[in-house]
Amino acid sequence: MTERIKLEDLRPQEGATGKEKRVGRGRSSGHGKTSCRGNNGEGQRSGRSSKRGFEGGQMPGYRQMPKLKGFKNFNAICCGEINVGDLANMKETEITLESLIKAGKVSSRAQVLRVLGNGEISKAVNVSARYFTQSAKEKIEKAGGKAQLV
Repeated sequence: MTERIKLEDLRPQEGATGKEKRVGRGRSSGHGKTSCRGNNGEGQRSGRSSKRGFEGGQMPGYRQMPKLKGFKNFNAICCGEINVGDLANMKETEITLESLIKAGKVSSRAQVLRVLGNGEISKAVNVSARYFTQSAKEKIEKAGGKAQLV
């Protein structure tokens, strides 16, 4: 049978509590005269309270900082964009986001690929991308290639 813990048996952990600081009990105590409050000013007076963030009258840190303009969307998807004319200069016939990153045509931060219709293409290429403009899709298929949505 397990012994039940009673509320009166609970004690703070060893070292969790220390001796109470007794202020105003003479100079020999080390906490006499001004009772650890300093010599003058608001902090020495009884019943003092200052606003949160109050820095003694100097310009507070939160007012010194410049205001932030706009906002950053952390859920935004970074798109790599390439034109059909740039695809014509590629040596490969199978074009994906990874191959374009490796070739240095698209930023390495890109998560998805968008193919835009600027330029002309004459060779057949198979392109896998998240998005194609209507003109880009037509130009790729007219040249004999495939535009695959991923």
